[in-house]
Amino acid sequence: MRGALEAIISSDKKDENLANKFGVFGGVFSPTVLTILGVIMYLRLGWVVGNAGLVGAIAIIVLAKSITLCTGLSMASITTNIKIGAGGAYSIISKSLGLEAGGSIGIPFYVSQTLSAALYIIGFTEGWLGIFPDHNPMTVSMLTWLVLMVISSVSTQFAIRIQYVIMAIIALSLVSFFMLEKQPVTEVPMLGNFEDAGFWQVFAIFFPAVTGIMAGANMSGDLKDPRKSIPGGTLWGIAVTFVVYIVLTVVMAVFIAPADLRGDQMVMVTKSAFPSIVLAGILAATFSSALGSILGSPRILQALAEHGTVPMSETFAQRTKNNEPRNAVIFTGIVIAITIVLGNLNVLATLITMFFLITYGMLNLVVFIQQSMQIISYRPTIKIPRFVSLFGGIGCIFMMFLINAVFSAVAIGIIILLYIWLAKRGLQGEDGDIRGGMFLALAEKASRIAARFPRHQVSWKPDLLLPVDNPRVWSGPMLFIRDITHPSGSVFAFTVSETDRERNKKDLDALLEPLKRQNLFVNSTVLEDDNFSHGAKMVLQTLKGSTFRPNVLFLTMDDKHDDVIRQLIIEAARDELGVVVLRQHPRVAFGMQQDINVWLREKSPNWHLAVLLGLHIQQNWGGKLNLVTTAKNDEEKKRMEDFLGRLGEMARLPALTEFHVIQANFQEALATAPKADVNIFGLGEEPSFDFMRNAVEWTNTTCLYVKDSGMENALV
Repeated sequence: MRGALEAIISSDKKDENLANKFGVFGGVFSPTVLTILGVIMYLRLGWVVGNAGLVGAIAIIVLAKSITLCTGLSMASITTNIKIGAGGAYSIISKSLGLEAGGSIGIPFYVSQTLSAALYIIGFTEGWLGIFPDHNPMTVSMLTWLVLMVISSVSTQFAIRIQYVIMAIIALSLVSFFMLEKQPVTEVPMLGNFEDAGFWQVFAIFFPAVTGIMAGANMSGDLKDPRKSIPGGTLWGIAVTFVVYIVLTVVMAVFIAPADLRGDQMVMVTKSAFPSIVLAGILAATFSSALGSILGSPRILQALAEHGTVPMSETFAQRTKNNEPRNAVIFTGIVIAITIVLGNLNVLATLITMFFLITYGMLNLVVFIQQSMQIISYRPTIKIPRFVSLFGGIGCIFMMFLINAVFSAVAIGIIILLYIWLAKRGLQGEDGDIRGGMFLALAEKASRIAARFPRHQVSWKPDLLLPVDNPRVWSGPMLFIRDITHPSGSVFAFTVSETDRERNKKDLDALLEPLKRQNLFVNSTVLEDDNFSHGAKMVLQTLKGSTFRPNVLFLTMDDKHDDVIRQLIIEAARDELGVVVLRQHPRVAFGMQQDINVWLREKSPNWHLAVLLGLHIQQNWGGKLNLVTTAKNDEEKKRMEDFLGRLGEMARLPALTEFHVIQANFQEALATAPKADVNIFGLGEEPSFDFMRNAVEWTNTTCLYVKDSGMENALV
């Protein structure tokens, strides 16, 4: 494992193409807003208000927006916890539930985005023919397709600039409509009679208007900082478009008669101060939606290809020097052209909506699972309550079956078949996922299921292996063990006895009972052997092949058993276990159980486990975490301050975390370090028992000495 400073510096390298990437406004906010403010706003919102009335229409908008807002919040939360790659939702789902789940969702999502582009082009053609009825529809569609392909092929930068122009046209069209003749209707219908359709039918027709929240996330591979851009751009896009829809609804209900709203789908044109500008807005909306799909679809295909989840992956995974997925763009353009030629897309339009909703629902599910697992690697900087992701997931499923139950079943069936196909291919992601940890946390007894998924650093939790020499007299710190493992960890305790196995088992169970009452997963066993060290080695070696094997050997240090501790540390290294050696202060114990000092050394391999344990203790104590290190001179002090700052940011440490660089030798630093209730140090290859005992007196605290196994990572 690389040293701490080397790891941080290496992961902090700037992308060589960063100058060609986009920020919050151009990369996320603009495509999100332009996709949401689309054809339905111009051609169907008036019909919705005419049927539902003012209160009914606002209720429909609020309900629809609440589902997409929950999805947006879920996406914002998880994108601040992981380093999202190209492909937006596909990247999020793959990193969480594996490439099989990501691919089974990502492939239909790509198809949906591609077919959506064809739908928008046909919609643009219909709007164009409303102005120029003598023009040939196929010629208009293919010329529009050609213009869009040229724009997307020239460069994404150019396409984004085109979107700025489109946004200005849409804004002018809204201003033109708001300048309509201000003659209020005789009686504003607060709640409509739903003459043309019932509430849920009207809702189903309006709902696709708010499903453009992934437009910015699809550009994740082209963003300078997806972790910041996607949450900010998406949530602001949802908020701004919500205000626009509410204002439009109020203006329509107050100034336009319900009969006109229901009977004239071009009511925004006919009632506006400058009809031509609104017509331009309709064309701009369909054009921008098509452009957004053509920009996003190839990037989803390119991301799928990078992991080998689609045929011809090597071809589609390639990018140009300007970071453009040229091959994916060409293929996507061909598919769009063929779809336009085939013509009628009414049947596919509903299936497209189903795939969008499944993607949104799965994203909410991913966040809900990680929230429920309570693993320490899930530390988003934007935290949301669990009911938000749960409501978003259930809402998406409800909307699917509300719109069309048959197509919902077909869409789910397609995704299941894709998952089975991808699972048989045995795809392996480089970044790992939480599947193994998910089954371990939510279904410990389902060992056959959990064994199918390998453990990874992202699903790490403290599972302690606890040797107890004599359970009748052992006085280990049970409360502190609870503070290390709660809420998601576990304890496997064992003792070695030559005789009276049943009595020792009862004593061991009684010793562990307080931990079980804390809802921790606790297991125990008694091994018959005449030598404790030999028996302990047998336990370590046996558990190495277990599905639910511990990952940290927890030892307590006294003044008599240094040789036993040394042997167990060596054995733990062989069996890939982390090691924690506790030296408890005889008088102050764990003090006020508030503050924790974690000592770091430059290029030391033993810091991941120390930081993770510090986080667990801080989470249960509710106190302050201090990262402490030493420096020989001013230059080294400045470097170490930078290192600690970057480490704190990348590890997403709590806001109350403090960083201390003490310019002194190590022993002097121990005396001048911040006061704490426990100090955590790295444990060298050859433990220095004299230092381990003296440090307790020098710091006047209980001390932990920690050695990594290589399977911990505080940065995931």
